[in-house]
Amino acid sequence: MEFISNHTWKIIFAINYAIALSAVITILLKKLNPTKAMSYIIGLLALPFLGILFYYLFGQEYRKTKIFSRKHVLNQSIVKTIQEQLELDTKTINEVDDLLDEKSKLIPLLYNSEKSKLTVNNDVKLIKNGDDKFKMLFKDIKEAKHHIHLEYFIINDDKIGTELLNLLCEKAKEGLEIRIVIDDVGSSISSKMKRQLKNCGIEMNSFMPVLFTKFTGQMNYRDHRKIVIIDGIIGYTGGVNVSDDYVNANNKRYWRDTHVRIIGEAVKSLQILFFTTWDFVNEKKTDLSDIYFPEHNCEENIPLQIAASGPDTDWSNIMESIFVAITNADDHVYITTPYFIPNSEIVTALQVIARSNIKVKIIVPQTGDSWIAQYATNSYLGLLLEAGVEVYCYTKGFIHAKTMVVDGVFSTVGTTNMDYRSFNINFEVNALIYNKEISSQLTEFFNADLKDCEQIDLKSWENRSKRIKLIEAVARLMAPLL
Repeated sequence: MEFISNHTWKIIFAINYAIALSAVITILLKKLNPTKAMSYIIGLLALPFLGILFYYLFGQEYRKTKIFSRKHVLNQSIVKTIQEQLELDTKTINEVDDLLDEKSKLIPLLYNSEKSKLTVNNDVKLIKNGDDKFKMLFKDIKEAKHHIHLEYFIINDDKIGTELLNLLCEKAKEGLEIRIVIDDVGSSISSKMKRQLKNCGIEMNSFMPVLFTKFTGQMNYRDHRKIVIIDGIIGYTGGVNVSDDYVNANNKRYWRDTHVRIIGEAVKSLQILFFTTWDFVNEKKTDLSDIYFPEHNCEENIPLQIAASGPDTDWSNIMESIFVAITNADDHVYITTPYFIPNSEIVTALQVIARSNIKVKIIVPQTGDSWIAQYATNSYLGLLLEAGVEVYCYTKGFIHAKTMVVDGVFSTVGTTNMDYRSFNINFEVNALIYNKEISSQLTEFFNADLKDCEQIDLKSWENRSKRIKLIEAVARLMAPLL
């Protein structure tokens, strides 16, 4: 004990460097990008304690860490049957290929990554803002006959949240199955409301509960999805959470968002995705039946894929889909995102196509809901402006929509931000839509939003103060935590 007391700091430093050397060996074996690997190694060896903390926060290979197993759901015979039924014949695939030209590369990319099937028998409705979303959603819930499934990053029991939860209680009392998954960090529901839901027979589980949600921040895996499935027939996804912010009910600044309502075969993919999450958060195993996967006969035939991504997937599916769509653009790419903190692949893709005379326009908020995320976003804009990308700042309020349109034939609406967290850490879902009419409608949304934007001029942007540029650089380093 006397030896330990006399050499405490030497022992602590020895332990630090033993851990650091172990991490260095791990980094070398991973065969990372040399620049990234060298940065981690220098940090580990030159910065005692801080280097280990930095590597723990930034350097983990999230995608290789299997947080939960999806085998129980995916191995059930009913799910395998549904996936086989969603297989398209060669004629239908060729018709979609003719429409999309090079954009059709997305279809096998997602299929080979996560067996995400292209579905054709779908009716799709774009929804602008939370007001319209909840009007439609409440109507659909009131007409539900068998089950209602919800999976949300944010459900707050404020005015709109309480209205939704009370309505679900009414449906549960009618005998419907109600299942809810909430993210434990994003959501805020009182104990009183939770007891009310339980007494009504509603099953609700939290995704990866934490002890002190207010102090946890973003330093962990979160379920960022927004999914509703009603009777296995109607599905919702997009950017709108359940909170008064999203319906502009709190008299704060205007909140602009985009959501999508789907009827058709793609809802089966959403249903499977929901049950994989439910299987993880629920202690009891759920045995599925075909009542959760009814047949559809839509009047519309809109090709659509449900793309899911998270640390449990082998590949960064949604990021890769966005990358392929961008790199295969022939005329234009229109992006709307509340956070633009991308990886180098997306930045390079946008720079290359912009320099190839393809029109690239991006809308970001003029003022974000997080000052550090705003500074991090701003740190990337100069790189795009120099390449000829047109960047617009939304001034009417906060733009939270996560959409992209490519060449007027492909579009995506979902939960994925153009940032590190959405690409690598969070659980996300996007609807990839292969349809000229939907792309045209989304382009109309985009052009309408441009009227409430100010375009950034490269020369004036370059004249920002050194202090601002330094803050942006520091914020950029913290991108994985945002």
